[in-house]
Amino acid sequence: MRKYRKTTGSSDFLFYGITGIIITVFFLVVLYPVIFVIAASFSSGDAVTAGKVFLWPVDFSLDGYNTVFHNSQVLTGFKNSFLYTFVGTVINVTLTMCAAYALTRVEVPGINKIMFLFTFTMFFGGGIIPNYILVRNLHLMNTMWAMVLPGAVSAYNLIIARTFIQSNIPKELHEAAKMDGCGDIKFFLKIVLPLSGAVIAVLVLFYGVANWNSYFNAMLYLNDKEKYSLPIVLKQILIASQIDPSTVTDPELQMQIARIANVIKYALIVVAMVPIAVIYPFIQKYFVKGVMIGSIKG
Repeated sequence: MRKYRKTTGSSDFLFYGITGIIITVFFLVVLYPVIFVIAASFSSGDAVTAGKVFLWPVDFSLDGYNTVFHNSQVLTGFKNSFLYTFVGTVINVTLTMCAAYALTRVEVPGINKIMFLFTFTMFFGGGIIPNYILVRNLHLMNTMWAMVLPGAVSAYNLIIARTFIQSNIPKELHEAAKMDGCGDIKFFLKIVLPLSGAVIAVLVLFYGVANWNSYFNAMLYLNDKEKYSLPIVLKQILIASQIDPSTVTDPELQMQIARIANVIKYALIVVAMVPIAVIYPFIQKYFVKGVMIGSIKG
């Protein structure tokens, strides 16, 4: 028995050791590009072009950020993206939680067929042209609603929220509340939502990141530059800085354009990812719990 325990302990130690090494390697592989982008964004164009940047800035410079933030459209893009993200996430989470709770009421006739229709949209869709025609016919073109209403409910997130409610809100609790005269709306607002903080945090993260990075909808539905979201603005700045060197006859000007283009590229990446990186630590503690509990049962 002692020999068996000793062997088992050694095997566990070896397993956890190998697993830790593998996870550490993957972590470093994922982390290094982030470190490189941040370091390059604070480096000079000459250092980036020469490939001297690896882990920290070389010839510290803010040229990339000065170029980005001196563009008046960047602040407008930030304002619009914050607005679209806030309004869109509120709509997303509200509709998803309402639908998820309704789909847990198995006593409702045809509830499984309704759930099938939601799931069906995960595999089949109308495509770009029908969606564009629908948004145009609803007179949503070039408005904020074109950014937040299409795709307001994600079927994947709906399944996570529905499973979370089924796993954490006992039927007996609903029956007891019903006997005390509590209706479905009051039960949802007073009991379900307060007990669903973990999954709500996960939904806020998923929907918030998707809305913040929303690029395709903005490209399709927005024509007014004053309503552009940040990804569209950053794309325009990046394209404006990428001048074809063959069209420039001055060799020094060619090198200057190449240097500033490289720095701007990395500065744009940092500008776009900072808001999400700042928010994530505040809801990270709910992330694993919400996703794991919401994915145990289908």
